[in-house]
Amino acid sequence: MTFPVVGMVGGGQLARMTHEAGIPLGLKFKLLSDTPQDSAAQVVGDVVIGDCRDLDTLRAFARGCDVITFDHEHVPTEHLRALEADGIPVRPGPDALVHAQDKGVMRAKLTEIGVPCPRHRIVKDPADVAAFAAEGAADGGDGFPVILKTVRGGYDGKGVWFVRSVEDAEDPFRAGVPVLAEEKVDFARELAANVVRSPHGQAVAYPVVESQQVDGVCDTVIAPAPGLSEDLAGQAQELALRIAKELGVVGHLAVELFETRDGRILVNELAMRPHNSGHWTQDGAITSQFANHVRAVLDLPLGDPRPRAKWTVMANVLGGDYPDMYAAYLHCMARDPQLKIHMYGKDVKPGRKVGHVNTYGDDLDEVLDRARHAAGYLRGTITE
Repeated sequence: MTFPVVGMVGGGQLARMTHEAGIPLGLKFKLLSDTPQDSAAQVVGDVVIGDCRDLDTLRAFARGCDVITFDHEHVPTEHLRALEADGIPVRPGPDALVHAQDKGVMRAKLTEIGVPCPRHRIVKDPADVAAFAAEGAADGGDGFPVILKTVRGGYDGKGVWFVRSVEDAEDPFRAGVPVLAEEKVDFARELAANVVRSPHGQAVAYPVVESQQVDGVCDTVIAPAPGLSEDLAGQAQELALRIAKELGVVGHLAVELFETRDGRILVNELAMRPHNSGHWTQDGAITSQFANHVRAVLDLPLGDPRPRAKWTVMANVLGGDYPDMYAAYLHCMARDPQLKIHMYGKDVKPGRKVGHVNTYGDDLDEVLDRARHAAGYLRGTITE
């Protein structure tokens, strides 16, 4: 029996962990990576070094692959259409993936299908930003602050501006790309609903999680979201499943959400790949997001998404001023034998995601403390 070959475009940590999940399934994995030093390129046996924005490179890479999937959204849409025209399964396909690539397209489609979103529109210059802000003004105010986003290319707070005045609104337009304006939502917290959908329509939903951000970067994820009502959790899961179906998503879909102070949910962002808010599933769910993504793109039966423990906490490990994490790594393992550490093989640089830790148990305060201590000790902000 010949097992299929999964072609992964992108050599980051998501590809590294997806490859790991495919090993026990007996799958062959082929990687298109920018450099041999990329996170996944260090561990995958079949690596092609090249630029995913070059169509000839993509076509040569795709030969011998049974399916193509991604660890990022940066492949040009027209290149994906060309691969499909060549008869190569691309999952998620270009018609779905464009909604994760282009925030303007995403907002327009979600509005069309009745998904609750922040007030928004494409703006052409700072004066247009001021007009957008004024449209939402109350009590004679100017409507600021607002959020500005480049429609393509932003991630982890990059390409996003918190704008307090029309004078603040100049920077986003300097790159000459379309800019999306959104209202500043008065939210209580950020949530994420992670679902996986296969080509024949089977879908599973993971528990809704709370995602805590620091400086625009995910810091901690708590599964399930503490204190979230059953009704609102069900709404979030149903919404994510509906978006996956309406957009024709194949594979993993992360729907980042705002929980408003008046008890509603609004969609913030979409990602059509394994996602930071789902890293807890590696150790906290019966089937991880990575394993289910692989199953979905190959149209295999999906695995059980239910949690293994009452609480699971994921804390990102960011690089600090101390570049050698190995001694800290040994300390954390000895201090907490139940701790699960996942390192990405990256050079340590301040603020860079270089790994994450997962903890689980029955007492949320204890589980949170263990995760945050380990992440802080690895970074060097905690020394005891």
